Amino acid sequence: MTDARRYTALAIWFHWLVALGIIANIALVWIWPNVADEQVRPLINFHKSLGITVLGLAIMRLLWRLTHRPPALPTGYKAWEVRLSHWTHVALYMLIFAMPLTGWIMDSAWKGAAENPMYLFGLFEWPRIGFIMALDPATKLAVHDRFGEAHEVIGNLVYVLVGLHIVGALKHQLFDRERQLERMWFWGKTE
Repeated sequence: MTDARRYTALAIWFHWLVALGIIANIALVWIWPNVADEQVRPLINFHKSLGITVLGLAIMRLLWRLTHRPPALPTGYKAWEVRLSHWTHVALYMLIFAMPLTGWIMDSAWKGAAENPMYLFGLFEWPRIGFIMALDPATKLAVHDRFGEAHEVIGNLVYVLVGLHIVGALKHQLFDRERQLERMWFWGKTE
């Protein structure tokens, strides 16, 4: 594999920082039902901070991706694999944006939002979406519930697409003997 097939260092950083943020947020969702009540709110607040951070990283990653061509896929890929890879990546990008946005909208419509400011990692107040907070209580509750449901559905889709992404990478690495993982690692043999 030549260096031309490897992603740039910045693209690799964006990929792994977004991936780690998503993994950490999934872990928090699994953890908070099993902790004492007084520990739930701090975990939810950390979840929100990670979500906003993932959104910011995703924006930067997309801007980078729009201005930098990714390395070419190995020539041995079948046409259906190339199409599936492309559409999986498009869907992942959409979900990576939709997940924090639906969470932010849901949080802005939370009935306790005005009394409980959100602080990004406890450092500074992160604004909620003002026009959503200003909705009448019944509409706000409906927005909260609908976007909460969407947030959960999108989360389940993230599981499926991340799983597909990982299975595809491992298939190419282990069975097709393409050095697929080295394209997105900082280390490894490149030739």
